[in-house]
Amino acid sequence: MTITTLAEYQRDWDAAKRDPDAFWLGVAKDRITWANPPGKGLEGSFATIADAPLTWFADGSLNASVQCLDRHLDTRGDQTAILWEGDEPSDIRRITYRELHREVCRAASALAGLGVKQGDRVILYMGMVPEAAIAMLALARLGAVHSVVFGGFSASAIAGRVRDCGAKLIITQDAGLRGGKKIPLKATVDEACRETAVDKIVVLRRTGDPVGWQEGRDLWWHDVVATGHDTHPPAIVPAEHPLFILYTSGSTGQPKGVLHTTGGYMAYAAYTHATSFGLREGDIYACVADVGWITGHSYIVYGPLANGTTTVMFESVPTYPDAGRYWDMVERHRITIFYGAPTALRVLANAGDAFVKKYDRSSLRVLGTVGEPINPTTWNWYHDVVGDKHCAVVDTWWQTETGGHAINPIAGVTPTKPGSATKPLPGIVPALRDSDNKVIEGPGEGRLFLEQPWPGQARTVWNDHERFVKTYFAEVPGVYFTGDGCRRDEDGDYWITGRVDDVVNVSGHRMGTAEFESAITSVVGVTEAAVVGYPHDTKGQGIYAFVVAAPSVDRAALDAACRKMIGAHARIDKLQLVPGLPKTRSGKVMRRILRKIAEAGDKDPGDLGDLTTLADPGVVEQIKQGAAKAS
Repeated sequence: MTITTLAEYQRDWDAAKRDPDAFWLGVAKDRITWANPPGKGLEGSFATIADAPLTWFADGSLNASVQCLDRHLDTRGDQTAILWEGDEPSDIRRITYRELHREVCRAASALAGLGVKQGDRVILYMGMVPEAAIAMLALARLGAVHSVVFGGFSASAIAGRVRDCGAKLIITQDAGLRGGKKIPLKATVDEACRETAVDKIVVLRRTGDPVGWQEGRDLWWHDVVATGHDTHPPAIVPAEHPLFILYTSGSTGQPKGVLHTTGGYMAYAAYTHATSFGLREGDIYACVADVGWITGHSYIVYGPLANGTTTVMFESVPTYPDAGRYWDMVERHRITIFYGAPTALRVLANAGDAFVKKYDRSSLRVLGTVGEPINPTTWNWYHDVVGDKHCAVVDTWWQTETGGHAINPIAGVTPTKPGSATKPLPGIVPALRDSDNKVIEGPGEGRLFLEQPWPGQARTVWNDHERFVKTYFAEVPGVYFTGDGCRRDEDGDYWITGRVDDVVNVSGHRMGTAEFESAITSVVGVTEAAVVGYPHDTKGQGIYAFVVAAPSVDRAALDAACRKMIGAHARIDKLQLVPGLPKTRSGKVMRRILRKIAEAGDKDPGDLGDLTTLADPGVVEQIKQGAAKAS
């Protein structure tokens, strides 16, 4: 059952806060087909998490692939489960639930034949192809633990993840395709394996490009799955059995292997997918993220398939062959729910409305955003131009660690405001705290904490529970620290202001860098902006803006926009025009890199920390070289 009114939302939110065990046991029994239904809800707490990870539904058992496949066969067997669009718009595959079940069983059977068993870890380094989802579900069927590495990470990043989780097998492709360009996936895996060895590499043939080959180690996907059977029994595992590991980078050191378990994650992914988007029978749902990130796990594969939805997988980029690609897809596939990133939307908005308006978007009902706060200018463009002023905009705030949506509007239910994440979902109990960790009541701005556990949250960092506790629970013992700053307005709506180290104090004025970025990107000709604080002799901190813009954009226009949208005290102290911003492959700007460059001024910034997650490391060198010219 989805939430259809504000009264229902308030009822469920109150119930989840008052009695989380009863609420989430109800959700779990409603959303999940259990081999053994649970009678227990939450065991443990944030207060005791240093001693042991908390658990949800610990006496229940299940299999994740059964939730996504087997239970739909009688009612949805002939419905499209995955609608795949490749790099070229004409490259289309439609895979029904019955076909997907057969392909997953074949892959699971074949991987078991290679020795993969329950609890084993397997690395996936692939592009956005159906076989990536098939491999994830096949490993889940075996009770193995997958760790998807975005198809584009460096060889050293792959090697580090192989070593950390102890993977013995990698599944990859000969090459990937994105925007007409080939990404040498197998070659990168080969390079990684010169640093650390694996027993087997299974290679999907996507482009037909020649690849290096080591006999006895390397196998073709099509040869492997040909040995599999059309049916394969699912491994029934305890609810707290590991489902997957996703690595997230910090400022320094080894990326953290965030661990999610089966029962709580599946229940939460299914619940939030249906609830946030107001899911309806017959929806064609398109999340244009990548399965290499938590968004792809929760809202391309596990959530949509658990709910029996047709989920769109998209291999290409939003500007190929032109800036109308997304909206062309909407018209051709009659997409009803579209879920994308503000970074891409800003680029498309700057390309002009003509690329949107040439396509029929009347099928759209819900427009979602994910990955970063969306600035009001882009929100309004998304709502007014893409949605033609009739679509609900669902601006979602959540994290790899939360496993699913945490603070966001419910489509068609929650009143929205451009740039606001609005209200917490049932089960999420936010609190704002000041710099002294005192709770802020009512309207105010501070650091965002979550006070109550929820089933979808990460349980630990793989093989390093101490790091997990130190990262998320040391700031205020017994409370989860998100690391984000947040403002709550008079209506109780939440506005994410960015990471707490992205809040600057200029002459006593605390300002979120997201506010500056919203102002700067509202100027015509500006494509993107990232703002950080840096040491200032008289102000304490100054505002340093890295801006991607047309040559016609001048400093005065940017300062005027900041004054108009923030206040007279808001001005840019240093401006650097850059060719691009340092981003992870999921589109997030790595502000810690920019902060170090800004703090160094015209000096060498030194060690910039872990750069393995960058989409284009060359951008960093260009920014470093141009820093001396910032003014």
